[in-house]
Amino acid sequence: MCSAKSPPDLADENPADSPAGSGPALDLTAKARIRNAALELFGRQGVPKTTVRAVAEAAGVSPALVIHHFGSKDGLRRACDSYVIDDLMKKNEQLASADLVGTMRRWLAEPETFRPALDYLSRLIIDGAEAGDELFDDVVTSTEAMIAEGAAAGTMNQAADARMQAVLVAAYAMVPLLLEHHLGRALGTNGLDAAALQRMTIPTLELLTDGLYSDDTYLKAAKAALAGD
Repeated sequence: MCSAKSPPDLADENPADSPAGSGPALDLTAKARIRNAALELFGRQGVPKTTVRAVAEAAGVSPALVIHHFGSKDGLRRACDSYVIDDLMKKNEQLASADLVGTMRRWLAEPETFRPALDYLSRLIIDGAEAGDELFDDVVTSTEAMIAEGAAAGTMNQAADARMQAVLVAAYAMVPLLLEHHLGRALGTNGLDAAALQRMTIPTLELLTDGLYSDDTYLKAAKAALAGD
């Protein structure tokens, strides 16, 4: 059967009854159980190594029922993409408000509830899947817009190369998601738990607010080298 800690279902139940982060739904449809089982297996071992039969066994259904609902393993993968990006992350709403980092932090603060989605999203981005490419592009675009708005309001500094700045900031925002295991090891914690995330808050803001270098020596040297001086 699928794990008791499968991510909350939003596609087959009333979101008001099972909001993301409130805990697993207690009575999922067969289609939702299949998707959640696939989400967990795809995230843990990758799509190529996961069979339809394995997903069916984890969901407690027959392989024929998996094919009936999703058509193929690729169709099941696309359903997982849609669930994680559009439903669970509420993509349009969250990216429009540049709240992806907040979403990831909420997931990391409840690792048992959102572990399958975290693992799946990490693999989605790393594997270079089309949905992962689309997600990263959207994050960069929303980050660029956020910085432009901040610069106009006088709360942020916009670089001359605004697109490159947005790419770097977006990549930095995804580091906890992609490198959670290694960050946890470095901090001596069980992944990035709530305590580790709290510990990261002030140093992160100090780095973004005050910077790393105390003067512009390295900046001047880099500009001179690139200019050929």
